[in-house]
Amino acid sequence: MPERLAQHKLRQPISHRRPRGLFQYLFRFIGPGFVSGASDDDPSGIGTYAVAGASFGFATLWTALFTFPLMAGVQFICAKIGMVTGEGLAGVLKRHYRSRILYPTVLFLVIANTINAGADIGAIAAAINLLIPVPPHLLIVPIAILIVVLQVWGSYKFIANTFRWLTFSLLAYIGSAFYAQPNWHEVLCATFVPQFKKVDAEFLSLLVAILGTTISPYLFFWQASQEVEEDIAHGKHTLAARKGTTKAELKHAAWDVNAGMLFSNLVMYFIILATGATLFTAGKTKVSSAADAAQALRPFVGPFATTLFALGLIGAGILAVPVLTAASGYAMAETFGWAHGLDKKPRRASRFYILIAISTGIGMLINFTKLNPITALVWSAVLNGFLAPPLLVLIMMISNNRSIMGTHANGRFLNILGWAATVVMFAAAIALIFTWTQ
Repeated sequence: MPERLAQHKLRQPISHRRPRGLFQYLFRFIGPGFVSGASDDDPSGIGTYAVAGASFGFATLWTALFTFPLMAGVQFICAKIGMVTGEGLAGVLKRHYRSRILYPTVLFLVIANTINAGADIGAIAAAINLLIPVPPHLLIVPIAILIVVLQVWGSYKFIANTFRWLTFSLLAYIGSAFYAQPNWHEVLCATFVPQFKKVDAEFLSLLVAILGTTISPYLFFWQASQEVEEDIAHGKHTLAARKGTTKAELKHAAWDVNAGMLFSNLVMYFIILATGATLFTAGKTKVSSAADAAQALRPFVGPFATTLFALGLIGAGILAVPVLTAASGYAMAETFGWAHGLDKKPRRASRFYILIAISTGIGMLINFTKLNPITALVWSAVLNGFLAPPLLVLIMMISNNRSIMGTHANGRFLNILGWAATVVMFAAAIALIFTWTQ
């Protein structure tokens, strides 16, 4: 095989054993894009979707269809940047743009991710409490330690495989929706015909929250960095070796990203469906968290659906918290030139892992303050809502810059999706400001 073909041989998931059974067959094709999609359904997102269903029934089901192509387009662009440049987003920004753009972006990203991670840790504890009668505050510290240990001392192969298995926990939400036995005619109408029965500040705020929790800045950084990690796991340890990609690799990444975003939006769809069919119908419209939604489902659907909902919340949180803190670690390490990567031993990337531990620790401590976890999530969503639009502009500039991307610069279709997502997120940020003035 010629050297060039050997260098750019199509990447496959780390395990090369012949698959046995359906799950192992699917497991082989779960890559960074699928993990990104699954981690997007973190407890904060689950809580947002549960509130949407409880507050407005099926009225927001159409948003799952609307956000899917925008999410898929943006995430594939981020994946492509990582594959072509051999660097994460922060590394590309540092190399090609001024530091006054990079530093505030990374700072706000780390703050938002830390708050979000802390609220997610609290949600994991609350979900465990639904299954085991242990006070949530006693679970906070063990959960945080477990997550840090997984990231610091687990090998990249172990971490990647763990993340892949955790994605399947989100299937619980689809199961709980079917247990709810909704009116399928109403469901189909709400899915394909946008409904704006009560357009007020509350409804508009919820739409903004849905957009903010589905098209999130931390996923941009995570996606690009994980494409780099995949290259490193396949022997490309230098920047020169990682630079460049092939059409076959990009096609594989596109399938991976599209599958991940589709899975993410299916979970979102069925959470809204389940809570809309039960809580909204029964007049239980005030839900402050995903754990509350799981508990509230019990009298209407039965204990098994509540168990499914809680299990999905636990799996989603354990998947999302490491993604949030690692995304901060990648961004900071690339910004300041630190050694980084989940494939590296702690002594070789100490500052990278210390930042992950500090971010997790601060997030954990939020649960012991008087700050309401939902309030914390709102403020992290606000930061993400204002960070995403300008960051999307930078991503679109990078992906259209032929001096950076070469022949893999965006085509017309990707530009339409990318710029549409940018416009929508700017509109969401403006709408959020509008709701504050009401």
